[in-house]
Amino acid sequence: MRQELPAGHRAAVDRFERYLAAERARSEHTVRAYVTDIVSMLDHANRLGITSPDGLELQHLRSWLARLRSGGAAQTSIGRRAAAARVFTAWAHRTGVMPSDAGALLGSPRARRDLPAVLRRDQAAEVVQTVEPDVPVAIRDRAILELLYATGIRVGELCGLDLPSVDAGRRLVRVFGKGGKERTVPYGVPAERALQAYLERSRPELRIPESGAALFLGARGRRISAGTVRRVVHAAARSVDGSPDIGPHGLRHSAATHLLEGGADLRTVQELLGHASLATTQIYTHVTADRLRAAYRQAHPRA
Repeated sequence: MRQELPAGHRAAVDRFERYLAAERARSEHTVRAYVTDIVSMLDHANRLGITSPDGLELQHLRSWLARLRSGGAAQTSIGRRAAAARVFTAWAHRTGVMPSDAGALLGSPRARRDLPAVLRRDQAAEVVQTVEPDVPVAIRDRAILELLYATGIRVGELCGLDLPSVDAGRRLVRVFGKGGKERTVPYGVPAERALQAYLERSRPELRIPESGAALFLGARGRRISAGTVRRVVHAAARSVDGSPDIGPHGLRHSAATHLLEGGADLRTVQELLGHASLATTQIYTHVTADRLRAAYRQAHPRA
């Protein structure tokens, strides 16, 4: 679809993509999502006869969102695309691509925030121990599960870890989150043991000359992919009776929930997870309250 846009639209998309990657330091995944949304918006504008971004007006943006809504797009999806449009038009106006910021008044639907699926503490303990570490890949998978749950880091952050990222003496891992922001996250003794086993017994077997400094390696010796990590976590979760089918983000949700249930304050959890806004972390207070109500209804005779 991108190559089918008029030259003016294509040039703007190319510049916007470079801006997101170079100046905003957005991840490859985020850049791809933004560009996909903007290509969709500009394709809609082209169908309305607008062949260059300087002809975009608020009514065209609203028409695009209305078409997406009528096509069955969820509120969260509409909200994300509206946000992408606002970032694009603000950039386009600032750089002279558009004479005015047509998206400044573009609203977003209020998204209903679903509570994330989380594991109970006993389920989490089972999930991270489902893999029997008898071969190099299994030893690696156990270390991945333990570290994800111990730290609550994102799957992309885990895949980006290098050997120097791990401070084994102090049980700390240095990660680079969204926007290239660095933070240091502690991990516990079970993760330490699993990681040590991986480094001593598994990584040397998986390593090839092209492995470089990557901490976690795939079966062919190169840096592990996010898809492989997701398959590992889903398989582990499915093997535990009664466990929700979660991926790496589900382990992140679970870690945050269990930290709060254990007495950690919101600011600490925000720092550990690398959330830019405390409002993002606050969703876990709803999760813990929901679990508390469920336990109360089950246990109290007059609930």
